[in-house]
Amino acid sequence: MGIKIEDLTITFKNKVTAIDHADLEIPKGIFGLLGENGAGKTTLMRVLTTVLSPTSGTVTLDGILYNEGNFEKIKRKIGYLPQEIDLYPSLTVQECLEYMGSLSGISKQRYKERIGYYLEKTNLSEHRGKKMKQLSGGMKRRVGLVQALLNEPELLIVDEPTTGLDPEERIRIRNLLVDFSEGRTVLFSTHVVEDLVATCNQLAVMKKGQFLYSGNMRELLEQAKGRIWICKAKDEKMARELENKYHVSSKQYIGNELQIKLISEVPPEIECSSCEATLEDAYIYIANKES
Repeated sequence: MGIKIEDLTITFKNKVTAIDHADLEIPKGIFGLLGENGAGKTTLMRVLTTVLSPTSGTVTLDGILYNEGNFEKIKRKIGYLPQEIDLYPSLTVQECLEYMGSLSGISKQRYKERIGYYLEKTNLSEHRGKKMKQLSGGMKRRVGLVQALLNEPELLIVDEPTTGLDPEERIRIRNLLVDFSEGRTVLFSTHVVEDLVATCNQLAVMKKGQFLYSGNMRELLEQAKGRIWICKAKDEKMARELENKYHVSSKQYIGNELQIKLISEVPPEIECSSCEATLEDAYIYIANKES
């Protein structure tokens, strides 16, 4: 069943509304969440992890209503990797994970087996004896992901899980999340569009506390079809003029010419050709078509 969000509103004491009458259904499998800083993504994840209670509206996880009486039951079903994580700097990786495992409500034998398995999957086995404070930022994120997986949650929420990872490690983590998502729900929030292309088919685009789009990635790309153009600028002055007039998604020098990809509902007023939309193009189109 996954997650169902109906008419959700979150308003803080300073009267700032972070989520504004939002509706969303998140099915089982990997579900991507795209949005600029301040869009409301972190607030949404805080609601789903029971840190925040809705101002109004409802949220359910597999039919269980989010309310204070159900929070303990919901927490047992959730694993969470926040964007900022700082796990016990004086403990070793193994000690840190064993401590987190002891809090997870599963047996010592079970969490030790899972620690070994996920350290191998995240390429951290040889670092298990290092103290957390000795690890790079990318390695800390991988340890954070392991702790989120220890109770094999029905809902896994990951916020920028590949930040600080090299390309090979990013692929490793993406593949791990795809494997883990079978029969479960994984909410994958990221700014790295390539990560979503490689892992999920369903996603939502969030802006200013509302969902501009939710559904199939192919259908999102279809919305941008015929609105992505390639043109060549003869000099920097022309390039700046184009950037002032259109949303530019990429710039690239081809020999001595500057090739620009831009987004426009109608053909630009210069020589250009239509091209296929990428997910990044479609995201920029959806996020800016009202402005």
